Amino acid sequence: MAGARRVLWSGGIALCLLAVGCSGGGGGSSVRAEVQAALDRRAAVVLGREGNTYDVPLAQWSYRLTSVDAVGDRATADARLSYRVQGYDSVPVTASRIVKLDRDEGGVWSVVSEGPGDGAGEQLWDQGKVEAVRGERSLVLGVGEPAERLRSFADLADRAVPAVSAAWGTGWARKVVVVVPASLQAMAGLLGSPADSYRGIAAVTTGETGGRAPADRIVVNPEAYGMLGEVGRQVVLTHETTHVATRAHTNAATPLWLSEGYADWVGYRDTDRTPRQAAPELQSAVDEGRLPAALPTDADFGFGTDATRLAQAYEGGWLACRMIAGRWGEERLNAFYRAVGAHGKRAGAVEGALGSVLGVSLPEFTEDWRTYVKEQLAS
Repeated sequence: MAGARRVLWSGGIALCLLAVGCSGGGGGSSVRAEVQAALDRRAAVVLGREGNTYDVPLAQWSYRLTSVDAVGDRATADARLSYRVQGYDSVPVTASRIVKLDRDEGGVWSVVSEGPGDGAGEQLWDQGKVEAVRGERSLVLGVGEPAERLRSFADLADRAVPAVSAAWGTGWARKVVVVVPASLQAMAGLLGSPADSYRGIAAVTTGETGGRAPADRIVVNPEAYGMLGEVGRQVVLTHETTHVATRAHTNAATPLWLSEGYADWVGYRDTDRTPRQAAPELQSAVDEGRLPAALPTDADFGFGTDATRLAQAYEGGWLACRMIAGRWGEERLNAFYRAVGAHGKRAGAVEGALGSVLGVSLPEFTEDWRTYVKEQLAS
């Protein structure tokens, strides 16, 4: 699933006792230059493969100082970190960081600590030493996990990439980065949200929707993921890899029933799971005579909401995409997805694509979907 994708970074401490960073005075400018030099030295150390990022294949790491507040020989800097993972990030990833510095007797500033701003998500290396395992089509980064477990994620991702290409096509990077934190709490720390938001969620994909995605990351919830069987683990990794592949064609115009339903369709495409096996919550509703009246809304996919409602939303979106693939063909399903995204804004996107690609109206499609759900799931 591709929720919780954007983390806003902010922070800073406004101490202006020495007017450092709070005015354009010469003293302030001098300290800013000295602190920037300290950040440059830290960047060189990181690129020299020292510290918690030692095993990460970094191609770039730099800081741009945005403000600094100093009191005596101590300072707090607000800086913009830019980094790029070799072979995976097309452009640098950026994140705001709060850096603590001390000045020695010789007047040289050095970094004491670094972390996210207030309310911001952590970086994986904030949580400990990062271990990296390289697959043929994947890079797995983990903290607190044995190498053999990280290797299992690389194997799953290496199978997911060609499976997604077979369904969607090869016009994407065809490689993924999988992040495996040590716990649900650690996952929530990376995403900057409460742990309860992701309880029971096996993985999410982070990244910007639409256009060129510089750094998609599949972030795993090790607790929920560990409860899945072999098929379930593969379905999840293939689902999340689908989000990476479709990112450039996914934007504000794309409803979640389509983006999540399509990812589930690709995830289940090479399995033998029947609708009743893959959609148990929706099947229960149908058996009780509660056939959904409309396609799932974006609100139905909210993390931290009712688990049954969330499951039924995913299952309903999957069955909608499965119906399109079965009735109009897989090429039309892909064309429909792209046509919705090409609209650029939500209003009229689905309706227009249904008409131009599938030749039906939204009311007709909805009624066909309701009939399909009942036929596929009825006892």
